[in-house]
Amino acid sequence: MNTHVADLTEEECLKYCLDCHHICLEMAMRHCLQSGGKHTEPMHFRLMLNCAEMCQTNASFMLSSSDLHVLTCGVCAEICRRCAASCAEIGEMEACVQACIDCAESCDRLVALHALEEAVV
Repeated sequence: MNTHVADLTEEECLKYCLDCHHICLEMAMRHCLQSGGKHTEPMHFRLMLNCAEMCQTNASFMLSSSDLHVLTCGVCAEICRRCAASCAEIGEMEACVQACIDCAESCDRLVALHALEEAVV
């Protein structure tokens, strides 16, 4: 497997995780709290905070070169997909929806790349 491709994929994933963490946390703390209503319903608000935290955790696993980061990537992708769906359903949170989709897709690519590497070895 081309290690350059793997490095690029990890760097991309790291960037998307950090961006998603920033956008979800900021949107939850500013937009959702100010908007109220559906934006602060416990299930949605908790999901946004969980998404921000998981993205930060996944970034930390990648930065520390943990061999478990593929597992955290898979969990991160799932939480991001759920957060994107929740934000899209409520509306007025396009930046969060896009950040979550980008992060989930990037995590999925990284997990697939590592699965391919394992299959080759």
